[in-house]
Amino acid sequence: MFRPRIKFEHRPVRYGEDRIRIGGDIMGIAAEIGDPEGWVWALLNILDGTRTVDQVLADLVHRFPRLSHAEAREAVDDLIRAGYVYDTAAPPPERVIEAKWGRYDRGAMLLRWMDRTPDRGAWDAQLLLHQSRVTVVGLGGVGAAAAWALAASGVGQVHCVDGDVVELSNLNRQLLYTEQDLGRSKVEVAVEQLRKHNSQVSITGQHGVIDRPDTLWSLAAGCDVLLLAADTPGDIRSWTNRACLATGTVWVHSGYHGPQVHVGLYRPGSGPCSDCGRAARLERDATLPPLTGWAPARGQQGPHAANAVTAGITGQLAAHAVISLITGAPALPVNREYGVNLVTLRGHTVGLDSPRADCPACHGLV
Repeated sequence: MFRPRIKFEHRPVRYGEDRIRIGGDIMGIAAEIGDPEGWVWALLNILDGTRTVDQVLADLVHRFPRLSHAEAREAVDDLIRAGYVYDTAAPPPERVIEAKWGRYDRGAMLLRWMDRTPDRGAWDAQLLLHQSRVTVVGLGGVGAAAAWALAASGVGQVHCVDGDVVELSNLNRQLLYTEQDLGRSKVEVAVEQLRKHNSQVSITGQHGVIDRPDTLWSLAAGCDVLLLAADTPGDIRSWTNRACLATGTVWVHSGYHGPQVHVGLYRPGSGPCSDCGRAARLERDATLPPLTGWAPARGQQGPHAANAVTAGITGQLAAHAVISLITGAPALPVNREYGVNLVTLRGHTVGLDSPRADCPACHGLV
């Protein structure tokens, strides 16, 4: 790092004379630093991007003669390792400049705020989005919102897959479609709308129903991240899990059950897979007393209760998970499920500590 600067988003605040908070007040980013002698605060103010590392160290040691050069250097390295510093001498990547970087300025600020990766440049996370390929399977309420968010955020290639046409009942929650689109292929409309929103990224579509595992293998092999936003056929999540295990493709699934929304992130080979979690749930359910269903509901499908809020939140969470897998900003723990109850606004996380030896998909391998 040549000319280090504290990220503006992480700008420090001094409390009294001996305590500093850096990174704001966002849990998972902020930290407190003890500073009884005052030299840490001086260091943070010197790290303004106008000096080289050697100049920073020389200035700090000159101000605080009892501070050794090695101690000062270690403090600078600690800030770099913690992800609070970037190099102002590093130019924006050419591809970002070519893509009219002002379009992504606010997004790059947010990525920089959430990013704690050491030695990352100011635009590196945004460049990773530009270089990525994401496939979105399912363009209902969740998939439509997620595809829009990914295209708007500057993901380089977004490939959309769905076999349905636009129906009147879709319009209360599926933001890419209008009354003029009734009867048209969802993929056709989605590609058209997403290209209008961001002509700087590649938007492609594939009209077709996912009715066998082989289709998902092909889709997973052609992208960096696969987002599953479809819930039919009933085995589609397991098909996706196995396809991504075979191709090494990181993937996300997302959906809702009424006011309960959920998203799962998986990185094959790094821990328990989605089917490990399913096996654990089946094992748990087998220990419960038998269930008796409500007689008037027998033979009827459960209600598909949703509106623009539930679908939109779920889709945005899915896009957030995809961006996390691509950029590491933020570095969300993977191989687990996250849920939010929109009735209480309380969240929960579910995940196994290790793969199951009896998992039919990964067989307990990491």
